Amino acid sequence: MTTRIAWQEGGETRWALWRSESGWPAPKKVVLADDTMSADAAYRLALDGTALLWRGDFQNARQLLQALVRRIEHKGERGRRAKPKAPATPTEAFHRHRLTQLQRARTLAMLLIPFEADHGIPLRRAPDARLACLEAYGPADEPYVASLRELLGVIGAHEWRRKGVMVPALDDRIHPWYGVFSPVRGEYVELVAQAPLPTGAKTAFDIGAGTGVLSAVLARRGMQVLATDMDARALGCARENIARLGLAAQVDIQQADLFPQGRAPLVVCNPPWLPGKPSSAIEYAIYDPDSRMLRGFLDGLAAHLEPDGEGWLVMSDFAEHLGLRSREQLLGWIQGAGLEVVARHDTRPVHPRASDPDDPLHAARSKEVTSLWRLRAG
Repeated sequence: MTTRIAWQEGGETRWALWRSESGWPAPKKVVLADDTMSADAAYRLALDGTALLWRGDFQNARQLLQALVRRIEHKGERGRRAKPKAPATPTEAFHRHRLTQLQRARTLAMLLIPFEADHGIPLRRAPDARLACLEAYGPADEPYVASLRELLGVIGAHEWRRKGVMVPALDDRIHPWYGVFSPVRGEYVELVAQAPLPTGAKTAFDIGAGTGVLSAVLARRGMQVLATDMDARALGCARENIARLGLAAQVDIQQADLFPQGRAPLVVCNPPWLPGKPSSAIEYAIYDPDSRMLRGFLDGLAAHLEPDGEGWLVMSDFAEHLGLRSREQLLGWIQGAGLEVVARHDTRPVHPRASDPDDPLHAARSKEVTSLWRLRAG
């Protein structure tokens, strides 16, 4: 359903389409803001849920956003000093951290930028972000309003897509699209590149293809791959990456909810690693509501494996260290689906947060292991 926001300007009511990839509801109160507004005034309004539609210099809007970030961080630090609390359990720490991140995002989303129908930004010193917005949003047929924070994310995603992410297992680059999870954590890709293939296997299914990185790795290992995904962006992204890598003859990409028709000697899936409710469409790559994808893959795997075939479940145990899911629960789901574990290949993550003692979730991150579970029908 199309949603519009309204504000008063020049003695009349004006309207524009509301756009939010994060799924924020349209603000009920909108006031105009420009270079004369102080950061303190903007912060008070944003905390109160009043959106600020920017009419000043674009670069000044960026500076104001940074000033809002500093005030949020200062308030958080002051609160931690004033109210010391006993160490939280990992689960409490996770929920507290997520709530803090959501509140921060909601406050920062109150600084709005106007867009013309061609994605142009009618502000002084505004960048030409039309291509970035076209990639993220598709064509627009009327003016709209979106948050500056979201726009900066769109521009950043455009740069990721243009430059690509180096994947050592491919000795090449993968170019993620906006809203498609980037393979920046390469340890899980290395697991798929190095695990022994089932004897005689020549074909594979890749369930939840995303950028297409695992399909590309399997194709480079000589496999014919049928990849599936439900998300339109992921499908387009995977097809573009596979074509760019010269692997289109080996990889077929189809829209499907989990499994395609038929069976294969190898079925690979890298589901979202955390059970939980996504707060936006983009977070579906991170959060798996009620472990739907994980359990759907396990429950349907045996019916899509050829005799003596293997299913490869690629995932981290981060959720276990956070207390969101237990190892016993995962093993119970595997057994309940009529599967058995052939082997498990483990590796440690190497991303910076894994060794950052100041990370709010360091206690869990420091223990994290990423695994490739090799499963077969019992």
